[in-house]
Order: sequence, then C-alpha cells, then structure tokens
Amino acid sequence: MSTLDEVGERDAWRCWLCDEPVDPEASVNSDRGPSVDGGASQKGKKAPAGVERLAHRSCNTGKGKIAPVVPWSSELFVVDPAPIVATVERMTRKGGREVVARCPSKDDADKAAAWLLDRLSRFAPQLRVTTQVDAGGGQFLLVLRSL
Repeated sequence: MSTLDEVGERDAWRCWLCDEPVDPEASVNSDRGPSVDGGASQKGKKAPAGVERLAHRSCNTGKGKIAPVVPWSSELFVVDPAPIVATVERMTRKGGREVVARCPSKDDADKAAAWLLDRLSRFAPQLRVTTQVDAGGGQFLLVLRSL
C-alpha cells in the first residue's frame, strides 16, 4: 500500500476521475482534498490488484453512489463521443477495436486521439491501447485499438 504522497507524485497530483488538479496541501477532509482510490468500484467490481489512484475526496466518495463519468474535453471537436468509462470496461474485458468518436477534419481527429491517449494513461493506466484515425464518408473516425 502506497502513501498519499507517493500516489500523488506518481499521478502528477491530478484526479483520475475528473482530471482536475488536486492540491497536495488541502485537508484530506475537504471535498477537493486528496484521497487514494484503492480500486473499489460500483456494483462490487474491483480494479486490478495494486491499482491505487489519486482522486479528490468528493470524486472518490461520489463514485460509490453513481458510476463515474469521464467527460471528453470541451476543447475538442468530436461528434457522438463514446462514454469513456464504458469503453474502458469493454476494452479491458474484450480487447479488440472500437470507434469512439467522429470528427469533421483530420486535424480534429488527431487532436482528439492525442487527448484520449493522454487521458486514458491516467484514467486506466493498465489498459494498453493505441489510436487510429480512419477517413470515411466525409468525416474521420477515431478508433481505439488494444495492443
């Protein structure tokens, strides 16, 4: 079991759920204070053994009541983005390949692909995936593929 400081340093003091900064000086009793998520999730499912991630106390507590939602960045131009949590669960279970969004331009798709890989590196570090951008029907499809 790691200490809060060890997990915080490893995760660059960012909440794995909301991807916002966590203040290492904040009280652990504060809603925005740091906490370590030991991997328990909704419906009694557990994360892989040894997975400890940094979260705000309120984010960590809240995910026990409702399924966590990991939003796509509002700075991206994506159409019909797949829910990130459900996609991660499917890819972890089945592997393979999944179209996760459509974009109007290749540049938009490339930006979304880079953002998604970066976000997944913190949200689901155990998931080994790569992205691919495929042209089709006047749009560009963002594909997540397991390694």
